Amino acid sequence: MKLDELISEYTDIEGRLADPSVHADQALARKLGKRYAQLRPIVETYRELGATEDDLAAARELAGEDPAFATEAEELQGRAGELEERLRHLLLPRDPSDDKDVILEIKAGEGGEESALFAGDLLRMYLRFAERTGWKTEIIDTHPSDLGGYKDVTVAVKNKSGSAEAEGVWTRLKFEGGVHRVQRVPATESQGRIHTSAVGVLVTPEAEEVDVQIDANDLRIDVYRSSGPGGQSVNTTDSAVRITHLPTGVVVSCQNEKSQLQNKEQALRILRSRLLAMAQEEAEAAASAERKSQVRTVDRSERVRTYNYPENRISDHRVGYKAYNLDQVLDGDLHNVVQALVDADTERRLAEAQQSS
Repeated sequence: MKLDELISEYTDIEGRLADPSVHADQALARKLGKRYAQLRPIVETYRELGATEDDLAAARELAGEDPAFATEAEELQGRAGELEERLRHLLLPRDPSDDKDVILEIKAGEGGEESALFAGDLLRMYLRFAERTGWKTEIIDTHPSDLGGYKDVTVAVKNKSGSAEAEGVWTRLKFEGGVHRVQRVPATESQGRIHTSAVGVLVTPEAEEVDVQIDANDLRIDVYRSSGPGGQSVNTTDSAVRITHLPTGVVVSCQNEKSQLQNKEQALRILRSRLLAMAQEEAEAAASAERKSQVRTVDRSERVRTYNYPENRISDHRVGYKAYNLDQVLDGDLHNVVQALVDADTERRLAEAQQSS
């Protein structure tokens, strides 16, 4: 969409939000408020750029009479350049899911119990990162391993703020998907040898019911008895639920809740998010390309990141990021790693926009 069209849309929404009748429909008011908040930085930057350029023209005109204005003109020219660059960033096409929360799944892979233990370490890392960032987390489903790790675990991560200006969790966590490799001496290793294990992480935007319509006739729902580490029974009722979406073959299971109904609701929640992600992949070639790095098979060769304990090193292989503060990262200090991925993605999109212009 062109800049003048965005400004026109902003003005139109501003007028609609001033109409009290609009706020009688809370869903509409929320939708308009969110879009208004998205457009506001663009419009404000555009207006500031216009004012700066006017001041710059005036300063250049006066510089012939008073040399002091030449210095002011130089400063204004630098400011105008900064605003132009900011506007370029703001006008980049948005990811349609950037304002959404996420469903994050961590699955043990190659490496047996050691992989399951590291899955638990990654879970703690994401929970601590969410806490530091001011997000809310909710464990949806877990399948613990014998030694205290997780065969797989699913967690919802949400932004606590309900304001339209709040940045969605997907904006920061969408690049976490892929195979995470760990190199360390396992607790089960008696000879002190370093082992390499792999854990898969899958991140999907959490879908609302309005985002994905699921036909009940397309579902096969099976119930079974929940199990814990070593296959032991967690309870004596058949409360665990497995849902198969027949058109796509997507299978989701949940056993955390005590009731069958609750587990069904949680499973449907995960299913909606997976189906939304699939629909977006099919609809957008760019989105599909971005998600190729996400885990399909948990194999060490498909790694996106390596956690090396002996060297206290973390490396993200997609952007060449490397740091020697692994202990801090595992304690939730993930900001620099995430920012490196966000910055690389922004640069890629800027380059693509420049090529197409």
